[in-house]
Amino acid sequence: MKKKQLIILIVLLVFGLIQFIRPYRNLQTNPSRYDIFHKTETNPEVVMIVQQACYDCHSNRTAYPWYASIAPVSWMISQHVKDGKKHLNFSEWTLYSSEKQSHKLDEIVEVLQENEMPPQPYVWLHKEAAISPAKKERLMEWLNQLQQGNVLK
Repeated sequence: MKKKQLIILIVLLVFGLIQFIRPYRNLQTNPSRYDIFHKTETNPEVVMIVQQACYDCHSNRTAYPWYASIAPVSWMISQHVKDGKKHLNFSEWTLYSSEKQSHKLDEIVEVLQENEMPPQPYVWLHKEAAISPAKKERLMEWLNQLQQGNVLK
């Protein structure tokens, strides 16, 4: 019985100690002047859909849930955000070259058509991030406008 108690104590001690290893948090407070929606007249519905479904991992403004402060979950979330921003960062959109913007738009369309984004595990925990068929259609219309160069420059 003492061995079992010692193991539990060690596990609790290690769990407590790892709480002090804090990953970087993606907490830009103000909207970026390089953001895809900065100084545009994009439909507010589209802005809301993109922000709810994409911005936590693909911008500089992540809204962290309560459990994102608990290690090792905090480490995993930090890595997901880092990976997401590496692939696409809406907060730095206007810093991308025209060619890169075009390529990113093609990728966004592809992942939406393949239902790869937002990832299902994320949607399970963030119901507001779910993209209904109607929202998807609205996003695809907007992306088509972007691809044709009718909205942003």
